Amino acid sequence: MPLYTRLGDSGETMLYGGERLSKAEARVHAYGTLDELDALLGVVISHEECRDDLKVRMKELQKKLFIAKSDFATPMSFEGEAVRISQEDVDNLEKEIDVLEAKVPKLTKFITPGGSKVAALLHHARTVCRRAERWSVRFSEGSEINYAALRYLNRLGDMFFALGRAVNKEEGVEEVEAG
Repeated sequence: MPLYTRLGDSGETMLYGGERLSKAEARVHAYGTLDELDALLGVVISHEECRDDLKVRMKELQKKLFIAKSDFATPMSFEGEAVRISQEDVDNLEKEIDVLEAKVPKLTKFITPGGSKVAALLHHARTVCRRAERWSVRFSEGSEINYAALRYLNRLGDMFFALGRAVNKEEGVEEVEAG
């Protein structure tokens, strides 16, 4: 079976369950941007300076991103079994953010994204995550959505910020204040 199906040649794609819609729809932008984020995490994992424990964490996040993409590609009205992001997933990210924040000095000013190569990639991941979140909000304005998935994206962006700061701290890279 070839990789190409020709089903998308008209500018439409198919959701899980069979519904077809334009590739320009906010829903498609939302899960497409999550796919971009997933690929960016692959770049983080492949980076020679990425520690093994961080590689493991990025791979776990890739699995959750696959669930989030599936969640957004499956209409809430779908009557079959659907994989969804849960409030427990949100809660787990919050716990992890709290642990990461305890490792770095409290922020009193804005900082510029960057630092070590891996931290800079994590800050980049934060911005891609925020874009996915914005598309998800747009998508939610006209469609029923799993709001746990939207909350998850909000916390995930926070977590990438916290991870970037923690990596810089662990590598002895000083943060640069903005302005």
